[in-house]
Amino acid sequence: MANGPHSSAPVWHRLAQPTDHLRAPAGHTRWVACGRAWDAVAISPMALGLEALVAMRVGPRRGYPVLADHLRDLLYVLVPPGTGPAAAGLPGVRVLGAGTQLLMPTTDHDTLVAHWVSPPGTASVPLVRPDRLAHHLRVLTSATGKAEAS
Repeated sequence: MANGPHSSAPVWHRLAQPTDHLRAPAGHTRWVACGRAWDAVAISPMALGLEALVAMRVGPRRGYPVLADHLRDLLYVLVPPGTGPAAAGLPGVRVLGAGTQLLMPTTDHDTLVAHWVSPPGTASVPLVRPDRLAHHLRVLTSATGKAEAS
């Protein structure tokens, strides 16, 4: 993981850390249908998804919507509707599209199971390209598998 002055690695990982306010029961959530405005790519473990975002060089300042479920160690990356299957079949990846729902925070107070690592911006929301996400997940899982085999 690079730690240079322009690296987004510390930012993604720092933003994904649970804070004390997440442990408070003040947050509210609701189920939101997938497959309309976006699909969600669920990545486990969360660190793998964070590393993929770092490798893609997409920074949270642009407003890419990314959610964390700290109880299940899952990262949800939102991608354009109907494109999630580009990441299907990868180890630790599940695609949420039409007919599924994702738990999202409805207030500024996130929860442990629905925490905005990077909340969507108010204007046009940029969504992560699933083909690029899948590519980086493949590279990372391949590198991990090779390192474990050594």
